[in-house]
Amino acid sequence: MFYGLSKLIKNLLPKRLFYRALLIVAVPVIVLQLIITIVFFDSLWIKTNKGMTRALVNEIKTFIEVYNNDKYDKTEIKNYFSIYQDLNIDYIEDKNFEYIYNERWFSPIDRTLRRELKSRFGSNEFWFNTTGYKELIDLRIKYKSGYFKFLVPKDRLSSSSARIFGLWITLPAFIMVIISLIFLKNQTKPITALAKAAERFGKGEEIEEFKPSGAAEIRQAGLEFDRMRKRIIRHLNQRSEMLSGISHDLRTPLTRMKLQTAFIKDEDISSKLTEDINEMEKMLKEYLQFASSSYKEKDELFNLSELIEEIIKKYDNKNISKRLFPRVYLNGRKNLIKRCINNLIDNSIKYANKVNIELSKKNTNLFINIEDDGPGIPEKEYDNVFKPFYKIDKSRADSKSSVGLGLSIASDIIRSHGGNIKLEKSSLNGLSVKIFLPV
Repeated sequence: MFYGLSKLIKNLLPKRLFYRALLIVAVPVIVLQLIITIVFFDSLWIKTNKGMTRALVNEIKTFIEVYNNDKYDKTEIKNYFSIYQDLNIDYIEDKNFEYIYNERWFSPIDRTLRRELKSRFGSNEFWFNTTGYKELIDLRIKYKSGYFKFLVPKDRLSSSSARIFGLWITLPAFIMVIISLIFLKNQTKPITALAKAAERFGKGEEIEEFKPSGAAEIRQAGLEFDRMRKRIIRHLNQRSEMLSGISHDLRTPLTRMKLQTAFIKDEDISSKLTEDINEMEKMLKEYLQFASSSYKEKDELFNLSELIEEIIKKYDNKNISKRLFPRVYLNGRKNLIKRCINNLIDNSIKYANKVNIELSKKNTNLFINIEDDGPGIPEKEYDNVFKPFYKIDKSRADSKSSVGLGLSIASDIIRSHGGNIKLEKSSLNGLSVKIFLPV
């Protein structure tokens, strides 16, 4: 039960740090303002209005009682109450006095006035309207064959200082929330910048000198990220230099071995040695490309649809069908993406008759699907084929033409662009290679 409640609360809470911090700042301010407002309206405004309304109703009741006394002059009584009590009084003859009125139940003034009049005069003895005049309240009390019409100033029933007080407790709260928004935005900017830099670096993009900013903890995280980035770049450069040295050192003995095989009289032995040397050269070349090519090319914005279209045209194969979403742009390393798609299409053509290529886009994601009707790959081998130099069946006729790096290079290229690649059984009962790339 508590786990479900906790999960529900987590789902309701915002996911971003900015909005969570805003909740931490804004919720206490809003709750405090609500408490102050409720206490203020309950103890001050409503009770003050109730006292003012009761005093007014008592004055009206007193006027009617005095007016009922024949000892006093009716006109003088009205004049006295008009001058000293600020009541504009009129008596109107009307036997059909209607007590039905449009009371606003949401108005504290209307509710309080109704209760006080009902307690003094009864349910069907009064009528009032608080909206007919801008500054006055129209109040009518049944009297004999007519009714008294009282025009009362609204400030007799409500205090103007209450509105001012309400404004003063609300306006500073809004000002504080706005100031908090500005400060929170400035505090979350460095975190967003750090996340974007990490994302770009993860995709293999070149990042200029990163300058940490913000609070001490955020600066520390930024400095550690920058040091880690420099260490990784240094490691990659050292690896590339080492591989270049190994390439130079290995090619020389391979060349000597080629020359020596030319002097071997036994043609059978000579051809076998030459074949092994060629395979070693190819393996060396493929491995160097696999290890170093991802870090040499710079990112550029290119049309992925046109690139796939050009690749398909070069094969000039009627068995390759396509369904491409038009004008799909990707920011990445164009030649590496081209090499990846070439490797996948080469594999499909090598083992299958029909190849289907699809490119689609959904929101900010790109999907490439290359499927064929070939023998496919056993499901248990899906993860192994992405390992360098791994071959499923070394006894195949074409095993010597391949060093087992095609899918490894394709996987490395896709993952270096922040994407993912996976294998499935295709709708053509062959192999389906699905590629996901973020835009």
